[in-house]
Amino acid sequence: MIKKIKRFPKFLKEVKEELKKVNWSKKEEVMEATLLVVVIAGMLTLYIAGIDLGLSKMVQFLFQK
Repeated sequence: MIKKIKRFPKFLKEVKEELKKVNWSKKEEVMEATLLVVVIAGMLTLYIAGIDLGLSKMVQFLFQK
């Protein structure tokens, strides 16, 4: 356990060095990707809601007296 504690500062230093190597995306790219995800999620939500509504109406029609 003590050995792990002594190695921790070295680990943090290595993490810091690796983070410098990361190719971070530009703000515009992140915003564009986020918008795309939101739009696709909205479209998928509407599609699934439509299927759900259609199936609900079909079941109601089949089981009405």
